[in-house]
Amino acid sequence: MGKRPRSTTARPAPALSTDRVRVEVEFDKPQLLGSLFGQYDQHLIALEGQLGVYISARGNRVTIEGQADAAARARDVLASLYQRLVHGGSVDAGDVLGAVSIVDDPSLDGLSAADGPSTAVIRTRRKTIVARSPTQVRYIEALARDNVIFALGPAGTGKTYLAVAQAVSQLISGSVDRLILSRPAVEAGERLGFLPGDMKEKVDPYLRPLYDALYDMLPAEQVERRLASGEIEIAPLAFMRGRTLASAFIILDEAQNTTPLQMKMFLTRFGEKSRMVICGDPNQVDLPNPGASGLADAVMRLQGIEGIATLRFSSREVVRHPLVGRIVDAYEGPPQDA
Repeated sequence: MGKRPRSTTARPAPALSTDRVRVEVEFDKPQLLGSLFGQYDQHLIALEGQLGVYISARGNRVTIEGQADAAARARDVLASLYQRLVHGGSVDAGDVLGAVSIVDDPSLDGLSAADGPSTAVIRTRRKTIVARSPTQVRYIEALARDNVIFALGPAGTGKTYLAVAQAVSQLISGSVDRLILSRPAVEAGERLGFLPGDMKEKVDPYLRPLYDALYDMLPAEQVERRLASGEIEIAPLAFMRGRTLASAFIILDEAQNTTPLQMKMFLTRFGEKSRMVICGDPNQVDLPNPGASGLADAVMRLQGIEGIATLRFSSREVVRHPLVGRIVDAYEGPPQDA
């Protein structure tokens, strides 16, 4: 990996004042430092920008200079990311920003400690998914603990992706026998007749994001085999009526586009040894009457019931390109004058 010139021939660091400290961290596996620092030290640069510290690296030793609290947080982030690499994971720019946000959350104290990998992890056949935001940490914990989980927030926060990852992990381990993925096939009414083809051809375009997540978690041949055997089922919401889904992990995506009656129908499909995740963005309702969303109605009715968790993501936790979060904020705020 290329390094910034300052990593080896370091430019002068800011003089230490009485309220600034210098922290040194030594890593015992130098072969991992290229991945830890990033190409041309882009991960260190991002960490500097986020925390207002100065970082220099020489050999397997990193020096962090800055305010005491910021320097300690930078040390914890580097230690956490290094442990991820030690345990076979990978690190990209999004992981760096996610680790900063997790370290900054006092309620998650110790989660990113240097003595082992993060507990907020989902392992599948093709990849290991690690939480990138404080709400993702709590979401992963809820996915492993609660029977029904509502995940609310804008696109790009990992709601559906993490739910599919947990479902695949439980299917592989044998905790559930089936994985059922559903969403309203057509926003605002599921009127499929005008589309060409048979039912599968009509609904597949609307279910494509669920397929994409599956192929990220499992080898393609396993996805195809499990789809053919019925272990994995992807179906429009209308196909859930009249069923009792036992020993299954059931995910409803785009739930903001259900009516209250549809949501009640879906929730009452719950069977023994099952887990149910309902994902949606309350600010993106495509129903003719946005106030009639079954998602908002269900969250209001079911709050406080034991075994049901509700997680709320914000635009600050978008894990796609940072620009996506700013776009979400712009659309949710008042329009700007031209």
